[in-house]
Amino acid sequence: MSQQQSPDNVSIDDIPVDIANTQSEKINPADVPDEIESITRGLAGEQPPTNPIVVLKAARWWYLHGKGGSDPAFQWAIEWARHLATDTPSDVEQFDEFLEYLVSLDFAQNRQTLRGRAND
Repeated sequence: MSQQQSPDNVSIDDIPVDIANTQSEKINPADVPDEIESITRGLAGEQPPTNPIVVLKAARWWYLHGKGGSDPAFQWAIEWARHLATDTPSDVEQFDEFLEYLVSLDFAQNRQTLRGRAND
């Protein structure tokens, strides 16, 4: 193994898993790694990622550092990956919950900003 890992910071790729901050109720946007933030914002945008592996990477981070299986960012990432894999329509209500969750975490002031439509 080329990287040293401590018991409180474990990773299977370049995104560290902070064991002390797993299953948090409140996420501080400053604590979200840049790559995960970028993927998450992409999932909220007009042109979301189309690679399910990339989407699942974000899902994993939100599962571990958010509210687990009930985390809206995790749930939307899984839903989007399912959509990509099966080419079936995605759940619009789940998407709306995801956007509201990101606004509640202060990722943006409103849903339109997340969608890339600041003037709507």
